[in-house]
Parts: sequence; C-alpha cells; structure tokens
Amino acid sequence: MQAQTIRVIRDQDADPEVALPEYATPGAAGADVRANLDAGMRAGGMVLAPMQRAIVPTGLRIAVPEGFEVQLRPRSGLALKNGVTLINTPGTIDSDYRGPLGVLMVNLGSDPFCVVHGERIAQMVLAPVVQARFDEVQELDPTARGAGGFGSTGRG
Repeated sequence: MQAQTIRVIRDQDADPEVALPEYATPGAAGADVRANLDAGMRAGGMVLAPMQRAIVPTGLRIAVPEGFEVQLRPRSGLALKNGVTLINTPGTIDSDYRGPLGVLMVNLGSDPFCVVHGERIAQMVLAPVVQARFDEVQELDPTARGAGGFGSTGRG
C-alpha cells in the first residue's frame, strides 16, 4: 500500500524541539505521538492523580487525507507499568478536523503519574474509512447466533 501524507503544523506556542509523530520501527503500525506541554508546565510536567483524566496537548494540528481517519491508541508500556491509558480508545480524528490534537489520558494506576514534556504518550494509526448507508427495513436476515449478546458464544 502506498504511504499517505499527513500534513502537520505546530500550534503557535508549541515547542519546536518536540519531535513530530514518528514510527519507532519499520514494522510499527502506529507512529508515536509526544506531549508538547504549555510553556508553564514544561519544567514540572503534567501530573495525573489516580483516576484523573486530562487532555494532554501535542502542540500539533493535522490534515488527515480524505477517506482516512487517525486513531489515537494507548502505548502498552505506559498502560502496563503505570496504569495510564486513553479514556476513549481508539480516539478518532476525522479528515475534516483541523483543531488542536489533544490526547485524552486517564491514570487508572494507584500512584500519581507525571506526563513529561516531549514524552511519547500515544500511538497514531492511519486507517481507511468506509461510510455506510443506513436503510430501514422490516426485518433482518436470520443468523445462527440471532440476538445472542454478550457472552452468548461461550467461553474459550
């Protein structure tokens, strides 16, 4: 598949020394996104108390190609080691959004967590979008599963 280009600009007060999103390895599906904190918070970081959620700024605005979305996903190391994740995972950035790119993080751990300026806080995955058409009908096609919901297919 041909690589797509995501155009990026930095917010006016963003630190230009913070790296743009980048892939850590050639086989990585997600590009690492970094915290770009407000000038007054850069030295001390942004502390998330246990169960606290906050939008962590990236200092970026992006133009996602039409027909695609960007999904923001947690970094597994932060989740495992600190209990820090994204509260709306995956977070979707639509192709027509041009506002600030923020990462909605939550600390599910038992200790405060400090988001450090320039730290990798999420992964950005570019994904194709197919929009559906919704047709109201009188009944749905039957299946073997039918209306069986959560847990209806068993365990294991």
